[in-house]
Amino acid sequence: MGEQPSPDRRPSPDALLREAQKALRGRLKIFLGAAPGVGKTYEMLSSARARRREGIDVAVGVVETHGRAETEALIEGLEVIPRHTIPYRGHTLTEMDIDAILGRRPRLVLVDELAHTNAPGSRHPKRYLDVEELLGAGIDVYTTLNIQHVESLNDVVARITRVRTRETVPDSVIERADDIELIDLTPDDLIQRLKEGKVYVPAQAERAVQHYFQPGNLTALRELALRRTAQRVDDQMLDYMRSHAIEGPWPASDRVMVCIQGDAKASAVVRHAKRLADRLHAPWTAISIETSHATRASAAEQDRTAEALRLAQQLGAEPVLIPGQDVVDSIVDYARANNVTHLIVSKSNRAPWWQWLRGSITQQLINRAGGINIHVIEVKEERAATQAARPVAAGPSPGLWPFVVAALLIGLATGLAQGLHDLLSVSNVALVYLTAILITAVLHGLGPSLLACLLAVLAYNFFFLPPLYTFTIADPENVVALFFFGVVAVIASNLAARVRGQAVSARLRARHTDDLYQFSRKLAAAVTLDDLLWATAHQIALMLKVRVVLLLPEDGSIAVRAGFPPEDMLDDADLAAARWCWEKDRVAGRGSDTLPGAKWLFQPLRTGRGPLGVVGIIRDEPGPLLTPDQQRLMDALADQAALAIERVNLARDLHLTRLQAETDRLRSALLTSISHDLRTPLASILGSATSLRSQDAFLDSPTKEALLGTIIDEADRLNRFIGNLLDMTRLESGALKPRVSAAEVSDVIGAALQRAAKILAQHRVEVHLQPNLPMLALDMVLFEQVLFNLLDNAAKYAPAGSLITIAAGREGDSVLIRVMDEGDGIPAGDVERIFEKFHRVEGSDRRRVGTGLGLAICRGFVEAMDGTITAANRSGGKGAVFTITLPVPAIPPLPAEEAAS
Repeated sequence: MGEQPSPDRRPSPDALLREAQKALRGRLKIFLGAAPGVGKTYEMLSSARARRREGIDVAVGVVETHGRAETEALIEGLEVIPRHTIPYRGHTLTEMDIDAILGRRPRLVLVDELAHTNAPGSRHPKRYLDVEELLGAGIDVYTTLNIQHVESLNDVVARITRVRTRETVPDSVIERADDIELIDLTPDDLIQRLKEGKVYVPAQAERAVQHYFQPGNLTALRELALRRTAQRVDDQMLDYMRSHAIEGPWPASDRVMVCIQGDAKASAVVRHAKRLADRLHAPWTAISIETSHATRASAAEQDRTAEALRLAQQLGAEPVLIPGQDVVDSIVDYARANNVTHLIVSKSNRAPWWQWLRGSITQQLINRAGGINIHVIEVKEERAATQAARPVAAGPSPGLWPFVVAALLIGLATGLAQGLHDLLSVSNVALVYLTAILITAVLHGLGPSLLACLLAVLAYNFFFLPPLYTFTIADPENVVALFFFGVVAVIASNLAARVRGQAVSARLRARHTDDLYQFSRKLAAAVTLDDLLWATAHQIALMLKVRVVLLLPEDGSIAVRAGFPPEDMLDDADLAAARWCWEKDRVAGRGSDTLPGAKWLFQPLRTGRGPLGVVGIIRDEPGPLLTPDQQRLMDALADQAALAIERVNLARDLHLTRLQAETDRLRSALLTSISHDLRTPLASILGSATSLRSQDAFLDSPTKEALLGTIIDEADRLNRFIGNLLDMTRLESGALKPRVSAAEVSDVIGAALQRAAKILAQHRVEVHLQPNLPMLALDMVLFEQVLFNLLDNAAKYAPAGSLITIAAGREGDSVLIRVMDEGDGIPAGDVERIFEKFHRVEGSDRRRVGTGLGLAICRGFVEAMDGTITAANRSGGKGAVFTITLPVPAIPPLPAEEAAS
């Protein structure tokens, strides 16, 4: 929508804000081409060399020469910032080094191929995001782009060339560009360059000429590039005019605007505007001014205005509905602010005396248009048909009541004035009538207040001007007083009615704004999709007084997910309209161009990522479902709902992505563990068994014993690895149910030491137990596995001959069991991570064997027995300490034998 004008001809605040934001960023210049090979990179390098000769600090971030000698020659003499390498699937890829550029901070950096997709592992997935970061740092950027990479034109280019471009950039990148230079080349010249091998290698060039680089394709792409560039230049011109408070129009390009007045000719005038815009190849706007009179307009006028705005939108116009005090002033100000060159209005059919008395909007527009071309359209044939479309209601009109109230107020004012005159001898009672007139204007608007003015003048003359009780005025001075009383009364009633209309409109907008705010709060508080959909359906039904259904995609189609009232159902015809709306991303159903006979009107819920669902509304009353104001409100509600649905979907997708990433990480770690730590003992077992089988006759007894010992040790090690995997599976599946019974801490420690005797053979072990430790509620098997895993971990990371200490003691209502070693300790960043699955602290000299599951299993088992386990480095010494905290039960548990029975 165009910007609304500033009434005092000040610069546009929005335009000034955009200028201020640009001053804080680097400048972006895009060298735009219709197709590869037109010379974008060559022109960018030539411009950069010219800037360098002017003393500007220029650096090359990334430039793709594609082996073209003339392009490579232009790079010579320019500083090229080395790219950084990224390993990917056995290959080494190179990308622009953003950190090196930010550290170097040149004044201007060259970044070729803006739509390029970066290698996985880069800071940003797309190169245009790299450029955004450079611009945010205040560095100017020159870049290149082909028209087929613009997101909004991607489908158009695909239809023209039958080739879908996967790499695109958002249109916002072009809209934020400070300069766009079109690099243009005729199709014949480009094809000749292609045949000369200046674009592709010969074999690739021949295929390109046969398919993509056909003259028709290149001509169409060239027109797209020219039009997109012209559109951006036109936007820049508008920004300049608004920021410098320059009144339009500047006839640099045509813009058409049609005025919709709510009369019977509105639709015909809209169609004429469409034909004129097509002839001029110009954008066009349909505008309607919402004055205080519009709020009092009849239902027929409101319907005609709504229908005309809908028709204009369907024909490709931008519908604009803005509030204003004066129709002519609002139209002219908007036209000048948005550089409108052609203004279309309908010829007034009012009587000449009415136009002389009240003035003609058409004539006022002609007088004030200045350089704007005014097209006055006369349409007669639609008047009778349109008037006949709405039957006249029989019986007394409810609109007469305000006039009755006006007459009653004047009657009351007359009685009050008579009382003041008789009892208090007040001679000037005109202010009493003036008060009644103002009350009438505030309560019921202009029409009843004018009637009150007339009745007040007559009553004042009849009851208070001599000769009394006649309409004759004897004193000429009273004639003048009565005349000016009437003038003041009319002016006061007009002003009061205008203020009332503005107040009514302001209250309505404030209520809508508050409703939208409350709706946004509801959407922000909604956690689940069902809550969000119910809140949306309820809010739309409440604000628009309609019945609502919401449909979302499900199994390749769409299905009803929420509604208000909940019992509303759709028949087959309505579901067909809803499916068409979803598939085509266009409005369908009642009152639309598609399936207008349906009972429901369906509107797509969409965001920048595409359609998300469909909202359907219905009202039992005949006629158009929504007025223009209600349609704008409906659009606002639908947009908020679509954004909220997308937020929920994105949160779900993010959660699934995190789960997938975690799954991939665990799968990779598991595969790494299996490929190394499980195959190592298998290799030892197979090697020893093979030696025993093939060399049995040549081996002596000690050698055989050593080989058998190796087989047994490695098989035991392999069994521990597999046991850890099975234990972790039990933990994650929830199948682990501890069998708790009374247990002595000393018994469990002794069993664990006996089991780990071989592992601890090369270490010294000390046990320190506090006397009279209470019995704990433990699963003996699980807790023995916990201690065994801790001892195994200490043996791996502590050097041979070092001391491993097990200490247990009571502190308050808990028993603390510590396992301490004299190894290298735990790195600061791994103190908490060591309890994660498959995480292992790597030593500086060798790789530690194991699956990385032992400590994770320890935490799972201990927490299953209502305990906690923590890791830390020993204070005052070298090594790590693992502390298990177990609660002392309030009631002593049964011994294992009794618990089993």
